[in-house]
Amino acid sequence: MEGAQKNLEKLKEKSQVLKALAHPIRLCIVKGLIEDEGSNVSKMQSCLEIPQSTLSQHLAKLRNLGIVSGERNGLEINYYVISEEAKRVVEALYR
Repeated sequence: MEGAQKNLEKLKEKSQVLKALAHPIRLCIVKGLIEDEGSNVSKMQSCLEIPQSTLSQHLAKLRNLGIVSGERNGLEINYYVISEEAKRVVEALYR
């Protein structure tokens, strides 16, 4: 039974990544960060043409799930995709 429990936990983790990437804006953010690592909010906002508050909410969700990470550079924060699982999913979608 222990193996089944471990397997279920792994599946729950993977489903969280899929849920996060199921939203078109979050998928676009992750895809864009894979293509152009180290983007900041201003650059992403102009590319996505959405309000900064909306972008910040999506980035917060991606950060909380361990998909992206931010690195402060002076006054701005550059974001990077840190989840290899998310990278594989996005790359599989865009092959």
